[in-house]
Amino acid sequence: MVLEPKRRDEVLVTKAVRGWLVQVKELIKKKPTILKLYGNSYFGKHGFKIPKKIKKDIKVINLDDLQNLINKKNLKEDINLSELGYDKILSNGNLSKKYNITCSYCSKKAKEKIEKLGGTVNASI
Repeated sequence: MVLEPKRRDEVLVTKAVRGWLVQVKELIKKKPTILKLYGNSYFGKHGFKIPKKIKKDIKVINLDDLQNLINKKNLKEDINLSELGYDKILSNGNLSKKYNITCSYCSKKAKEKIEKLGGTVNASI
């Protein structure tokens, strides 16, 4: 049986693979000492992720969009945003007149703008 000489690129690939395997073997040797020093938390994913069960999606509406909604639905001065499907008011835009708004959340600037016109905001949080 006659062995044919390997091509040059095959030799380079095998040398690279051998070098990589040596590095992996050295890491495997060090793994027990790393585990002793740092514990099981050294390997794996780290960081903060809020579980979907805890995370709540808050639907927001700007003052401009709220004014458009009021005009479309011909709403009176007392507005409950939770009945309309929104949780929070943001301050982008202005309202045309005073309204008494009940919502779950409200930004400071939106509350200031509504109270400047003489309206009130009842935010539960």
